[in-house]
This record gives sequence, C-alpha cells and structure tokens, in this order.
Amino acid sequence: MNTSLRRTLKSTAAATLTAGLLAAGAAAASAHVSVDPSATAEGGFTKLTFSVPNESETAKTNRLEVKLPTDTPLTSVSVLPIEGWKAQVVTTTLPKPVEVAGATVTKAPTSVVWTADAAHQIGQNQFQTFTLSVGRLPAAGTTVTLPAAQGYTDGTTVNWADAAEHHDHASATSTAAASSAPASEAEESHPAPSFVTTAAEGEGAHAEATPATTQASAVAPASSSGGSDTLGWVGLAAGLLGLAAGVTALARTRASRGN
Repeated sequence: MNTSLRRTLKSTAAATLTAGLLAAGAAAASAHVSVDPSATAEGGFTKLTFSVPNESETAKTNRLEVKLPTDTPLTSVSVLPIEGWKAQVVTTTLPKPVEVAGATVTKAPTSVVWTADAAHQIGQNQFQTFTLSVGRLPAAGTTVTLPAAQGYTDGTTVNWADAAEHHDHASATSTAAASSAPASEAEESHPAPSFVTTAAEGEGAHAEATPATTQASAVAPASSSGGSDTLGWVGLAAGLLGLAAGVTALARTRASRGN
C-alpha cells in the first residue's frame, strides 16, 4: 500500500471518528424530559407520554415527579401502570377556585410521582416512558406547562422547569455565547415539558363549508337549466331543417313524375 493511500485512509477514519463523537455529544446535549400529547383539542382528553432519558454517567434515575397546572386544572388524571414503578396521583386544594365546564373546582390533581424499585431503575444509555390520561384540556391557545423533577440514586435531582421562551432564547444564542462564556454560564437550560392546546376539531371547517355548499347548490340548477335550454333549441333547429329538406325532396319527386 503506497503512502498516499495510507494517508487518505487515515484521514477518512479520523473524520468518521470525529463526526461520530460530535453526533454523540449533540445527542447527549439535546436529551431532555419531553412530553408528547396524543391530542390537543380544547375540551377533550389526551394521553400525555413523557420520555425520560438517564443523563448521569454514574447514577440511575429512580424517581420522576410531574407537576400539573393549577390555573387550568386537569380534573381527570389516570396513570398507565409500568412494571417496577409505583405511581401516586397527588390531589390538593387549588390556590384559588377555578371554573371548569361551568363548575367551580377547589381541589384537583396537582402532581404525579413515580418511584422505581431497584430492578427497574433507568440506567446509563437508557430511557423510560410514562403515560397519563388527562382531561379536560383548557381553551385553545393555552400553553400547558408540566414541570418535571428527575431524581437519581446518588441523591441529585434535575428540575426540568425552565420557561419555554427562556429555552428558545438560550438555543438561539448558545453558539455565540459558548465561545466566550465560562462552562458554568454556558450550560444548557432545562425546559419544562409543555404543549399548546388547539381549537376543537371540525368547528371552523364546518362553518366555512356550509356557505360554499349552499352557493354551489344554488348555482347548479341554473347551469343545468341553461344547458338543457340550449340543447333544446339546437334539437328544434335540426328538426326544422330536416323537415324542410323532406318537403323539398317530396316536391322534386312530384315534379319529376308530372313531367
């Protein structure tokens, strides 16, 4: 193998290794507790699936607490069982009464706490999902924020509770700040899991479709009638021409016989 080929192979291998390390670092840096709702329509129910990766190199995740909103409380909360994890729905008195679907609510579920036994803790390079069924969702356009506290076996707790706008700002400025700020100041934020509710399905679409349908129905008979009238006149004209031709032929026949 010549020297040039060896250098090329070494350069390619180094580039591949560097790219792999950068990708792994990016994946580790972007990992965080997140929520994925199955539906977001106001007034409805949804399944909230929390994805929880273990980010510690030395400890395991053995606890998760998710706080539920108190200004727009979720009056119905149920938990999907997970093997090896015990779940507790905590109901408390709200800071102030809230009107929900015409009723005054003073108590509601305000958090859910999961704790793992020793055999089912989340280890290195692992993650776990936690699912809730909740409702009813608040009005469209409401940001439902669900701060989470992730506990580790070494006694540390990571609070995923930063506001979404703070996280977006940090993401936008991280490239510029990382080159000049100390490591402690350049640490990533810990955004709280959240989602935004949407309008109830079908309301706007049905209201917009009705006038269009009515208009189409009103126009269709006129178009159909106009087409029929035109065809009628054409048929009548063709019939008259045929009759005229027949009379002419008959006259010629009689004239030839008379001669």
